[in-house]
Amino acid sequence: MTRRPLIGITMRLEIESRRFYLGRDYSEAIAASGGVPLHIGLIPDPEYISRALAVLDGVLLPGSNTDVDPYLYGREPIPQLGTVIPEKDLTDQLVLAEVERTNKPLLAICYGMQALNVFRGGTLIQDVQSQVEGSLKHEQGVPQARPSHRLRIGGESRLSQTHAVKTGKDDIRVNSSHHQAVEKIGRDLKAVAWTSDGIVECIEDTRAERFAIGVQWHPELMTNSDMLSLEIFELFVRECGDSRKGLLAESV
Repeated sequence: MTRRPLIGITMRLEIESRRFYLGRDYSEAIAASGGVPLHIGLIPDPEYISRALAVLDGVLLPGSNTDVDPYLYGREPIPQLGTVIPEKDLTDQLVLAEVERTNKPLLAICYGMQALNVFRGGTLIQDVQSQVEGSLKHEQGVPQARPSHRLRIGGESRLSQTHAVKTGKDDIRVNSSHHQAVEKIGRDLKAVAWTSDGIVECIEDTRAERFAIGVQWHPELMTNSDMLSLEIFELFVRECGDSRKGLLAESV
C-alpha cells in the first residue's frame, strides 16, 4: 500500500495553561486531501526541528491568534499590535529555515503566510484598519467560513492555474480573519492575488524547483463548500507526495 505523505503542522501556545493546541480544521483538511497530519510542538530548538522535519514530506504553517514580532522585520510595535509569543515566532522561523534547506513543499496560511514573508526579508502592515486608508473589513468575525470579499488573481501562478480559477464563472470570494498583512514582498516571492483595497492575499515562490504558497484567507475552513480551498489542499498534498517520490528515487 502506498504511504500517504506525512505533513507537519506547527501548533499554538496558550500562555495561561502552558499547553500546545491547534484547531482541528487544518488536520482534517490535510487528511481529507490524502495526507497524514502530524503536529510540531513550539519548541525552538534547532535539533528538534531538524529531526522532526527529517521524517516529514511537507509542512503547513497555520494561522495563529498572535502577531509576528515586528522586531523580526525591523519595526517598532504600534499600539494596535496584538499578542506576540516568542516561542511561536522562533519555532516557525526555524521550521522555515529547515524547509528552505531541505526543499520541502510548504503551505502557509494567514499568520503562516506573514511568517514566511518575514523569514524571506519582507515586512508586514501591523494593523490594516489603522494603516491602510479605505481598507475593507478583514476581521469578519463569525461565521468564519463565510466568504466575505473578492479576490483579484493576476499573472502566471499556481493559483491562477487551478481548475477553480480557470473554469469559474463567478467571482472568487474567500473568508477573512486577520488584522495584519504583507507589506514589502520577501525575496524569491511574488504576490499573485489581492483584495480590492490592495491587500496581498496570496504569495508564491518564484523558483521553479520550489513549492511554497502562502494564502491570507483560511481555506481549511472552506474545503467542504469551496472548490478553490479544497483544490489548494489537494495540490499541496499531491506535491508533498511527488516530492517524497523524488527523494526516494534519488536514494536508489
